[in-house]
Amino acid sequence: MTLTVEPPTAQASQLPLRIAAETTPTSLWNDSADLDELTQAISWGAVGATCNPVIALTVIKNHLDRWVPRIRELAEEHPTAGESELGWRVVEELSVEAAELLEPAFAEHGGVNGRLSVQTDPRLHRDADALVEQAVRFSRLAPNIIVKIPATRTGIAAIEEATYRGVSINATVSFTVAQAVAVAEAIERGFARREAEGLPVGDFGSVCTIMGGRLDDWLKAWAAKNRVLIEPGHFEWAGVAALKKAHAIYTERGYRVRILSAAFRNHLQWSELVGGDLVVSPPFDWQRRINENRIPVDPHAIERPVDPRAIDTLRARVPEFTKAYDEDGLAVEDFERFGATVRTLHQFLDADAQLDGVVRDVLLGPA
Repeated sequence: MTLTVEPPTAQASQLPLRIAAETTPTSLWNDSADLDELTQAISWGAVGATCNPVIALTVIKNHLDRWVPRIRELAEEHPTAGESELGWRVVEELSVEAAELLEPAFAEHGGVNGRLSVQTDPRLHRDADALVEQAVRFSRLAPNIIVKIPATRTGIAAIEEATYRGVSINATVSFTVAQAVAVAEAIERGFARREAEGLPVGDFGSVCTIMGGRLDDWLKAWAAKNRVLIEPGHFEWAGVAALKKAHAIYTERGYRVRILSAAFRNHLQWSELVGGDLVVSPPFDWQRRINENRIPVDPHAIERPVDPRAIDTLRARVPEFTKAYDEDGLAVEDFERFGATVRTLHQFLDADAQLDGVVRDVLLGPA
């Protein structure tokens, strides 16, 4: 499947995403490294993108004519490599190609934007040293690479060390204000160690993702399991509320890292954040829908509080929301046991296994 890329036009300049990207501090990133989609997103103002096993799996399936022969070539070039190693080589190639498209934005924004996120292998989530070593290696694939590390207890330690070693971080598997604060403080500790040794800290572009839609999903699943009914629509504000609160804390404390909104389930996870110095990273189809529906651009949306009735109801009826919304709602040692974390790690690990399976079918043929 090949996307027909629309060239920039005067009409395109009036699209909501483009308006927000050009007139507010809010940065647009594309939640995919598919080159066709990224090229189109750049025309709408995107200045960043993401690759991971889930995305690589989708790109391979959508472009079998290209990637099946390339996997076979990689197998010839690396005759002892297993399917996992070959699959991750595809992830790396996809990432480098997408990073090249973002080089102009990287130069224009002084390294703050123009970044391509590469996710560390989710199978390393219990090994901080392994996460750091892979992060350092990925960061050398291209000058504008930013590396995803999960915001678990192990990941927080890896984030500090990788920052110290010069890696720009995108904290992932992150859903709560407590995780966002722990990530920011870990990055600041890494910076402090660099500064103590006279190493530069001005060329980083680190972000902390809050997967707002996945938080909403978890709260709905918890409520269903516990037979809790609340007013329809309140759940759709949970992720937005956490994102707004984390952004306010970052702004107040001057952390040298930005919040990133990801895992879209509704347009509020973009439209309610416009105006903030943060990143929104919608999947490509969500970008198309936002533009097609001409969602209004409010440059002060980030300052608008979430309806207190939604916050109060969620607090009273769904204690998992309080864990996500309060700065002290979770201790670091509880990050990896939070329901949204468990569900997401399972999905990332499953995608890794599916990527192995695709490579295995290319090498051996279908069973």
